[in-house]
Amino acid sequence: MTETRTKKRGSAAEPLFESAEWTFDTLKLAYDAVEKIGKRDLKLDIYPNQIEVITAEQMLDAYTSTGMPLMYRHWSFGKHFAHEQTSYRRGMRSLAYELVINSNPCINYLMEENSATMQTLVIAHAAMGHNHFFKNNYLFKQWTNADAILDYLAFAKSYVRECEERYGLEEVEGILDAAHALMNQGVSRQPKIPISSRSMKKEQKQKKRQEHEEATYDDLWRTVPKLRQPAHGPDEMPGSGNGDSFDLGLPEENVLYFLEKHAPRLKDWQRELLRIVRMLAQYFYPQRQTKMMNEGCATFVHYEIMNKMYERGQLTEGSMLEALHLHSAVVMQPAFNDRRFSGLNPYALGFAMMRDIQRICDDPTAEDREWFPDFAGNGDAMGTLKDAWANYRDESFILQFLSPAVIRDFRLFGLHDDSEDPEVTVTSIHNESGYRNIRRMLARHYDAGEQDADIRVTDADLSGNRRLTLTHYVRNKRLLNKQEGERTLQHLAQLWGHRVKLLEVDAETKKPIRELEALPIP
Repeated sequence: MTETRTKKRGSAAEPLFESAEWTFDTLKLAYDAVEKIGKRDLKLDIYPNQIEVITAEQMLDAYTSTGMPLMYRHWSFGKHFAHEQTSYRRGMRSLAYELVINSNPCINYLMEENSATMQTLVIAHAAMGHNHFFKNNYLFKQWTNADAILDYLAFAKSYVRECEERYGLEEVEGILDAAHALMNQGVSRQPKIPISSRSMKKEQKQKKRQEHEEATYDDLWRTVPKLRQPAHGPDEMPGSGNGDSFDLGLPEENVLYFLEKHAPRLKDWQRELLRIVRMLAQYFYPQRQTKMMNEGCATFVHYEIMNKMYERGQLTEGSMLEALHLHSAVVMQPAFNDRRFSGLNPYALGFAMMRDIQRICDDPTAEDREWFPDFAGNGDAMGTLKDAWANYRDESFILQFLSPAVIRDFRLFGLHDDSEDPEVTVTSIHNESGYRNIRRMLARHYDAGEQDADIRVTDADLSGNRRLTLTHYVRNKRLLNKQEGERTLQHLAQLWGHRVKLLEVDAETKKPIRELEALPIP
């Protein structure tokens, strides 16, 4: 009599799937296996996941409307969708395998055209890697609220629709067009001091000034003719001279916030539209600062999970080969003379640095011990990585963790290219000082503060001619594009309702360079 034994599907003795076709049962098995490894072996801390399977057209629609599941209508999203759809149908570009939303629950979009292996990989990438990074990185904790974003988006969509019905599509689009043009200047990079705190400081200064005047008072001073006081202090920008600057909290880097609070002619519903766009800009700000780390974390996590699944017999050899092919395509770094080259691939650099940290923790060289004495050879790669994922952004992560080994692998070197010099000079090569210079130069490339234009509202005349003045502090001789600057200034003038002036001054010397002006169109 022959004994027959049945194998439990999804156990280590049998692969989860053997063909490219998938069903929702297969997807559930894959998710459970991925989650088990992510939580138990890698000890990832994640939000609950919500998996959504969508078509290619729905994927196009999702990431052409800022990647959010609920979004108000705007013509620019449709224009972007038409462009991307045309490129996709002509074979000029591919679609994202997945899309993940920083929310609680964490929403993961998977394309139905993906194979079973690809679905497993993107679940590991998005539902484990990105999810953990969103939940634990300090920037997302400080600037975003994953619990509230979906409700806020639902409110924003409903509010915009109501405004369109009440005030007309053209009126609403005009406000949104102007707000979108200023979206990069709708971010507060530092936590704001509450108004009550500013008022308290002002009262303390006034009290000290009064006490000083009383202590030094001499009746003879009243006989001396008083000089006319300048309209502004020696360190202030010229302006209204009506004392508004302190009350308005100037200078103000968040232009949309200033307009929302102080634009003279905006109605309440228009201010709310500015607030909606400003909140979205703030929500995406951490993602701009952590693109390389976020993708590196997700790529490292999917690589580890897929390998562990293969070691346990949950993936066939064919599936693992497909996974490695997909992974290799993601982390491929084109050469500088390759037609596909567009700078450093964030997936490639991020994954390389994560794997390098793992190597340094487990099997360091003498060079590693010299450069990274705090964690070289500690045997806790995941603990070191999770600490980095939680406490760094791209710029600081590179400054702290980029090793000479990765610099050599990517063949990085430093160049000095100045328009006033006839030649380009190689300033940093592969020696100790060169490695440190390359690391600093690359970190600056990922520093949002260095890359974004430093534009602030510096003066606003609320009682006279109502002119608004902005100042662009120019770094490294990088002026604004004149044509784009004038168009954006026109949008700003429409929102402010009066004349707007932009001064471009040297960030170090404060020497004026250029001046642009715009008036609202009647």
